[in-house]
Amino acid sequence: MKIILLILIPAIIFAQSFMISDIPLPKTYIQNLDPYECDDECLQTYLDDGMIFSFLAHANKKLPNKELEEARVMNISIFNLGAFNSNGKLNIAMLLPYKKIGKYAASTTNAAFAYLMTKSNSFKLKSYKIESEDIADLQAAFQKIKEDGFDYVIAPLTKQGVENVIAIDPNLNIYFPTINKNDVTSVSPYLSFGGINYKKQSKLLLKKAVSPLVIFSDRSPTGKELAKYQKEEFLHPTIDINETMSYEDEVSVYAQEDNNDKSLVDDLNVSEEKHVINYTISRRTTNLERYLKENEKIINASFFINTPVIKTGMILSQLTLYDTNATNILSTQINYDPLILSMTQYIDRKKMIVANSITEENNVLIETNSLLNNDIVYDWINYSTTLGIDYFYNLITGEDREYKTPIQDNQMMYDIELIRPGLSKFSKL
Repeated sequence: MKIILLILIPAIIFAQSFMISDIPLPKTYIQNLDPYECDDECLQTYLDDGMIFSFLAHANKKLPNKELEEARVMNISIFNLGAFNSNGKLNIAMLLPYKKIGKYAASTTNAAFAYLMTKSNSFKLKSYKIESEDIADLQAAFQKIKEDGFDYVIAPLTKQGVENVIAIDPNLNIYFPTINKNDVTSVSPYLSFGGINYKKQSKLLLKKAVSPLVIFSDRSPTGKELAKYQKEEFLHPTIDINETMSYEDEVSVYAQEDNNDKSLVDDLNVSEEKHVINYTISRRTTNLERYLKENEKIINASFFINTPVIKTGMILSQLTLYDTNATNILSTQINYDPLILSMTQYIDRKKMIVANSITEENNVLIETNSLLNNDIVYDWINYSTTLGIDYFYNLITGEDREYKTPIQDNQMMYDIELIRPGLSKFSKL
């Protein structure tokens, strides 16, 4: 019996509980009893001397000095400081169709929690899990959210889920970090969108493309939609209001080549000056030899890749293997991922250009997310969620936003930068 007990002791000591306690974490309050003013030099001295609480006692509001403000916010998060005066009732709900969004049910919640941790306001963040995005499940969830006293909701839904929410019109302030407003039809002032504009990214990238343009896509709705848009935009460029260059309409002839391999469908669009070749690749396709080896139609082409990073790595390596001599390789936010740096050789990616809309950095929020093993540097849905919670925080408390990304007609308007995956990091083009 003693031997069994000795064996069980380590397991008892190191056992972990995954039950979330209803007891809130205690808040720390610091009262400033120093009668003297403390300027930036004084605050910096407190930090240098390790007198953190003396620093925090004087730094009881936002500081104009960027470095001191970062230190203030980080320590507020670490010590879970409370505010003597809260500017608003900070109650935010998370609506999570966990079977649809998988890991993002946890990571978007962590992104929202990490942001609120850096604020001294007390807050309530509650998750509402739903089995599906059907109208019945959504209506039941909204009813419960309202009964619990929540007016602001972060909802990482799919396009179908968002369309169902629009049909319900629940009269709640809802932010969708996953969907761009251009992809749905909404006139509600209560619904806001944070999705990346893939078409806008594609349009910018296509300015770097030469003919022939070879498009690789998977069979996902996003992949198919992007391939269709990129083909049309390349053959018949639309004109921005600020552009002065004019384009003549081109007459194109469509031809489709039959293919015994149903995982790869090849269609060729020919115009007088430009050619587009579409390759739709199934998830199981791993060998592109018959389509790349000694294929004179794609020599010196621009390649547009609309596949997830693992599949993209496979494509890049085979473009090198079969000597396609690509002019450049283009991709949207889909492949702004550090995995591309580790899973491909530099020779495979050295001609690659990626569009990126994660352009604002907040060191405090990046570090706070890291504490929760969460990524807002490369993961655009977590990044968009962070901007959404920042937007709601501004609406509720009236405090300034941490991020400057503008919101126009209820849509986050992201900047776009073109970058290259270099030897060990991404760098601006």
